[in-house]
Amino acid sequence: MATLDKIDLRILKVLQEQARITNQDLADEIHLSPSSCLMRVRKLEQSGVLASYHASVDLKKICRIVKCIVTISMHNQTKKDFAQFQTYVNSVPEILECYTVSGAFDFFLKVASPNMERYLEITDELIECTEAEIHLSTHVVMDETKSERAYPLDRLL
Repeated sequence: MATLDKIDLRILKVLQEQARITNQDLADEIHLSPSSCLMRVRKLEQSGVLASYHASVDLKKICRIVKCIVTISMHNQTKKDFAQFQTYVNSVPEILECYTVSGAFDFFLKVASPNMERYLEITDELIECTEAEIHLSTHVVMDETKSERAYPLDRLL
């Protein structure tokens, strides 16, 4: 685990909110020289703490989609079944997130598809991608109340 100081945390907080900020503006905001700021950002990138930069696209302005939260339980699963399932999940661009979880189900997926037909194709393929018996529960997203991408670093560390 990387050791971060308060300046590193401030850099990460700003970059999570404004990934396109210039180095000069970032340096001004955290009260560092531009060269020191850039050196710290590069160090965070090289260590993998700062993994990537993203643009947030408002899909409602360009297309209609069906968003679903899917819970999946595998019965009588083996390591091979889990591996086959995860390989399939990683091959489908519409599956945006996949978490292996504890509790009442084994996997939690976030899926965005252009329509319900495509979503049903994905679920059929999910069920057939392994020999394990799969129980799938779909929750269609009706509205997005909160979608935060930035981690509350000040609360987590």
